[in-house]
Amino acid sequence: MDIKAVQKSYARWAPVYDRTFGLITNSGRRRSVDYINATGGKVLEVGVGTGLALPFYGADVSVTGVDFSEDMLARAREKVRELGLRQVVDLRQMDARALDFPDDHFDIVTAMHVLSVVPDPEQVMSEIARVCKPGGQVVIANHFARDRGILAMLERITAPLENVLGWHSDFELDRVLQEPDLSVEIQRPHPPLGMMTFLVLTKS
Repeated sequence: MDIKAVQKSYARWAPVYDRTFGLITNSGRRRSVDYINATGGKVLEVGVGTGLALPFYGADVSVTGVDFSEDMLARAREKVRELGLRQVVDLRQMDARALDFPDDHFDIVTAMHVLSVVPDPEQVMSEIARVCKPGGQVVIANHFARDRGILAMLERITAPLENVLGWHSDFELDRVLQEPDLSVEIQRPHPPLGMMTFLVLTKS
């Protein structure tokens, strides 16, 4: 996926994202943050988007959010101001392929519904692993390609439209499991209707 295409796509999505795809995935996003809140600590949300998850974080969590799209970030910043979200310490424009943070910096790094919308997801995962502390966790919620059925067929049909839609419809799970320092702790279906996958990876 081309980075300029991603930028244009999410400039289009930003005004309606909360009422469309964001609304559909909100219950899964809430479950992911509930898991993070149970652990607490310093959290990085990669691909924070319009900030849909930000109100769900508890007071014991310190959240930094990054996103490539300034259009999305503008809406996230508005939420922080309007809702007085003191647990959000920073929102920054950043390319997830080159995170501007030191090694071993965050207790938890989360990427919710973002890995199938970025160029070079393997590089993004390398950066996520780099900035996560040893013993820390990576929490992922994402759609991954299916092997069979009607949905699998639709994923293959829409795959050539990735630059228009703004995501990889046929995104493979293996693309996020290649980091040698990260091991799978939890893998289970996630709302809506089990179409998403919830993953927790631990850094050795």
